[in-house]
Amino acid sequence: MRVPNSVVLPVGTHVDCCREEEVEEKRQDIMAKIRAMLAERKSNLAHFMDNLEGSEEPEFYVDQWERLKEMESCTLTILNLVAVNCTDHRDIKKLEATILQHVKNEELFPEVVRVLPPVYRQVEAAIIDIAQSEEMAGHGMMDLQYLLSKLSRCQHLANLGRELLQDILRYLHRVGLVVWYEEIKHLESTVFLQPTFLITMFKLLVRYHLVQQLESIS
Repeated sequence: MRVPNSVVLPVGTHVDCCREEEVEEKRQDIMAKIRAMLAERKSNLAHFMDNLEGSEEPEFYVDQWERLKEMESCTLTILNLVAVNCTDHRDIKKLEATILQHVKNEELFPEVVRVLPPVYRQVEAAIIDIAQSEEMAGHGMMDLQYLLSKLSRCQHLANLGRELLQDILRYLHRVGLVVWYEEIKHLESTVFLQPTFLITMFKLLVRYHLVQQLESIS
């Protein structure tokens, strides 16, 4: 709700635990709750803005009013919920096809038609090769400067500069090929070439009853 012009695709899992007639009923119920949540958000924002405008000294609340106005402009596009059975590979492929269909929709994602310079593809292909090489550590972490030096050894990337590499890494981070937390000071010089390692690590750390499990260790 805080991301401007965001697009959300609700996904309902565990279809295999429901009777066939229940699936559509639950789908409609979830979508109705989402619509009600969005309507309540809009109403609350309007209420808060009216209160600020009607205050005795509204000039003291300009920052708050502008922030509310900014939140009001963050439009949400909610797509139709997709119900899947995660134990059925065909349903996973169906979800994948649905996502790709939406992503290619120029009305939802105007930037999808943007043409990238050839060097973006060249760096992407080189990074995939590095990530899949035998010398790559299992955690897939690599120092940004070291990555630049390895890429620069490629004949067609000899003139690759740090600034351009950072632009390309931002793009690759957005599409999910790598993970680069440039906004975090302690991680800005580290690139995760294998994001699946992070997912595995988070699954070990962020889990149900984690506190109780840790407390049970003598």
